[in-house]
Amino acid sequence: MLEDLGERLSAISLPPPGVCGVLTRVTGMLLAARGVRAPLGAYCEVMAEQGEGVTCEVVGFNGEEVMLMPLATVQGLLPGTGVRVITHTARVGVGDALLGRVVDGLGQPLDGGASIEPSVFVTLRGERKNPLQRAPINGVLDVGIRAINTFLTIGQGQRIGLIAGSGIGKSVLLGMMTRFTAADVVVIGMIGERGREVLDFVTETLGEEGRKRAVVIAAPGDCSPVIRLRATHYTCAIAEYFRDQGKNVLLLMDSLTRVAHAQREVGLAVGEPPTTKGYTPSVFSLINELIERAGSVARGGSITGIYAILAESDDANDPIVDAARAILDGHVLLSRELAAMGQYPAIDINMSVSRSAIRLVTSEQRTLVRKFRRLMAIWEENRDLVSVGAYRAGTNPELDEVMQRRGALQAFLQQDIDEQVEYAGGFERLAEVLA
Repeated sequence: MLEDLGERLSAISLPPPGVCGVLTRVTGMLLAARGVRAPLGAYCEVMAEQGEGVTCEVVGFNGEEVMLMPLATVQGLLPGTGVRVITHTARVGVGDALLGRVVDGLGQPLDGGASIEPSVFVTLRGERKNPLQRAPINGVLDVGIRAINTFLTIGQGQRIGLIAGSGIGKSVLLGMMTRFTAADVVVIGMIGERGREVLDFVTETLGEEGRKRAVVIAAPGDCSPVIRLRATHYTCAIAEYFRDQGKNVLLLMDSLTRVAHAQREVGLAVGEPPTTKGYTPSVFSLINELIERAGSVARGGSITGIYAILAESDDANDPIVDAARAILDGHVLLSRELAAMGQYPAIDINMSVSRSAIRLVTSEQRTLVRKFRRLMAIWEENRDLVSVGAYRAGTNPELDEVMQRRGALQAFLQQDIDEQVEYAGGFERLAEVLA
């Protein structure tokens, strides 16, 4: 996977030839070298005993020493081993040939297909956009999920979080969006997940039909944290390439929490002080950077970002959840309680919000949404009272209405994994339920 990385990186940059430094020490995942002059983000090659190089990324400095983190397992290194710079700037190849393919964080195929020839090379971490060059969110993106289309309407260029604990169905929901969305291109970054989940997502959840207009970038949890972070930025770079072609791109990141874990590993290794729950300050800076890479641009396409966020121990106030929720344009909360009751997707609509929905729906649609939310809130407030038989019919007219419509309300929120519901059809069904 990594044997030809040095050659490919050299082909897109102008590295100085020959050995320019020596390895001085190895501490866990961190390597230190002297005599190397390279900026942060540069790539170096450390010569192993058998002559096979170990590719590393420059992650920090300590006096005259350059701190390196390898992209793969380190074996066969000796003190005084030569180190050379491969490239001063991290660049990646992107192009239309990526459509329908599954690649790793280095752009190498994982699906057994032919090698991918990029159309253009771009900066891995992208270019910062002038906020005044952003385009307003004024177009609806149909994701094919009834509960999201109606109550949490998503706009083209919006950034939204999918918050859930483990095993509640966020990956399946992402797969449904991939297959049902009206976006032109879908870019999926599977960062830090189990290898089995990557296989299941590609072969079963996504399927052959869903792969035709999708690009999957996979960096499982057994990869180096540097590879996981590179795969994250690579995912964003691919989405930006298609956006700049004027296409509406759906960017799915599963999961933002695993990305934060990778950045925490790198930060702690280079001596960055831990702060909230052990996360280093660079973690929160990275979250801001990644989310800002999505959005719409003037006279161009859009990137609608949906970021899966793992709520550890089902804590909706987890530091990563809280930090992401503060800068996202909305969030969808999956409830373990609803999942245990057999509701799928287990979306808690009263605890979820889309900040752009109010500008995207009509006044009649807003009225329907408010009434449905009101009825669901009343039921939650009085459910225990009804369950123990302490409520007497006629006391609360709104609660009486909820009890009469309870079955229809629950059925509206449920959707089979193979069922696609168009945006207009969802509101038509909602009007019937509340008629």
